[in-house]
Amino acid sequence: MMKRYITPHFQMPNIDLHSHSTISDGVLSPSRLLAHAASRGVNVLALTDHDDVAGLNEASQSAQQENIILIRGVEISVTWRSRTLHILGLGINPEHPPLAEGLKNIRDGRLDRARAIAAQLDKFGIRGSFEGANAQAGESRLIGRTHFARFLASQGYAKDVKSVFKKYLVKGKPGHVSHVWTSLNEAIDWIRGSGGQAVIAHPARYKLGHNLLEQLLCEFCELGGAGLEVVSSSHTPGETQQFAELAARMELYASCGSDYHGPGESYFDLGRLPALPPVCTPIWNEWNIPGISELSQPS
Repeated sequence: MMKRYITPHFQMPNIDLHSHSTISDGVLSPSRLLAHAASRGVNVLALTDHDDVAGLNEASQSAQQENIILIRGVEISVTWRSRTLHILGLGINPEHPPLAEGLKNIRDGRLDRARAIAAQLDKFGIRGSFEGANAQAGESRLIGRTHFARFLASQGYAKDVKSVFKKYLVKGKPGHVSHVWTSLNEAIDWIRGSGGQAVIAHPARYKLGHNLLEQLLCEFCELGGAGLEVVSSSHTPGETQQFAELAARMELYASCGSDYHGPGESYFDLGRLPALPPVCTPIWNEWNIPGISELSQPS
């Protein structure tokens, strides 16, 4: 498999707007995540756990200790035209009632999906996967596919988490279960209502094709979406340039994020993202946050 590394060209300041902790499916607790970010020279970090904001208080306290600007975020699971998309909310108010209630409903649905995945794996002779995934989840309030992947890898069903996904958990494989998440409209409404900005995460992963991608971006803009994750660990250099040009043409802000889950599970470490292409308008350009609003891209 081709690794999706981009030639290092570190942006100043060091900004990463997509990361995960043990509250969802990351390996590090929120405080350890912030400590690791500081050790890698990160100046601005968004914690964007899947469908949960429970780690933001701990992360905020640690960010102050580590002298990092924390952007309060979340990654919301969305169903759009029978496809699963992930929408980042950046700069959210996690206490906004519609957002909090909506995320709880998604987490409840995740539990149902986890039981269905376990039942599918049972049919193929893989026993105890629900209990194993639950143990992997630890303090997390949700059980995701990554927790199943870690359990299966630990039991020797594949050499690592990425291999488990390919062999068992993607469409057409034994442990795949279709699930209906929230709508694109609802996710954007929750984010905007909470004072945040909606960003389409890692667009290359959806394999939409040119026409469907254009339709998604048009609908996203009409609903009030703000940005596109241009730099991502899921993107090749060519895809990064493609999404940079799309963001500019659609007048969307550009975001950048490693989608960091922890050591050994991420293509990019924190602090190692390349700069946004020059054609982009960074999403943080107009953020009214002390210490970030004056920051600019290198020439």
